[in-house]
Amino acid sequence: MRSPYRWSRRRLQRIPTYVFLAAIVGLVIALLISVLLAFPLSLLPGLWGKLTPIAVCLFLCFAITSIMIARGRELFQMFGISLPRRAGCLGGIAPRNGQVIVDTSAIIDGRIADIGQAGFTPGSLIIPRFVLDELHHIADSYDSVRRARGRRGLDMLNRLQKDSNTDVEISEMDVKDVPDVDSKLVKLAKIFGCAIITNDSNLSRVAVLQGVKVLNINELANALRPVFLPGEEMEIRIIQEGKECGQGVGFLDDGTMIVVDGGRRFINNRVEVVVTRVLQTATGRMIFAHIKAE
Repeated sequence: MRSPYRWSRRRLQRIPTYVFLAAIVGLVIALLISVLLAFPLSLLPGLWGKLTPIAVCLFLCFAITSIMIARGRELFQMFGISLPRRAGCLGGIAPRNGQVIVDTSAIIDGRIADIGQAGFTPGSLIIPRFVLDELHHIADSYDSVRRARGRRGLDMLNRLQKDSNTDVEISEMDVKDVPDVDSKLVKLAKIFGCAIITNDSNLSRVAVLQGVKVLNINELANALRPVFLPGEEMEIRIIQEGKECGQGVGFLDDGTMIVVDGGRRFINNRVEVVVTRVLQTATGRMIFAHIKAE
């Protein structure tokens, strides 16, 4: 029983308040008209006098309620009742299926702009106002490093809005009783059944534990890195010593670390190496190799 209840609750929370009000007003009007028509219709001969009032009542309830839901906003405005753009239970634009909520870390990282430009983002991106406020707060920080990160995030947000193939919506959604940004994001994602795009590993763990789908950009980058098998050859530049005696360390263009046995004597030189094994860690991929024999 819990799953249907939670599904129904999420669906109801997405419906704006004015829709409920319009449906109730439409139902009351339909019932009043049905009462007025019930007596004359009951005078019809035979079975018609019994079934026609019920059929007319059901038809009027369906028709008038549908009209009120479709045109309720305009009708309320005709009577001087002003309504917000989307009057949901949390305010602002409620995410729909296919949309994802964006975390501050994903905006600052910047790769989400490239993903959006390539058209790989699922649906439109929802950026809550409190995420934007956090981004402005970081950009105004006294710490030069945090300030630079915040300004980079704002630049990436402008790029997303102007150059990306994905729609970006700034939403006024908020959860008043939740203090920190990460908890707000998880709460909103649970309410609306949306995924979260983030680079924060701690937020990813908390969200997954609470049943929220997470799209982690770092995991996507790791999945797209080239696959190297033992025995493959490549050419790299040894740039530093390794932890073990005689080891040298180099890096691929995507940042993958390569540990080369016997590579210490080739520091600052390009050498051909042969892959011996590949180790996948939580932070990325590490490749072990040895110098190719002449």
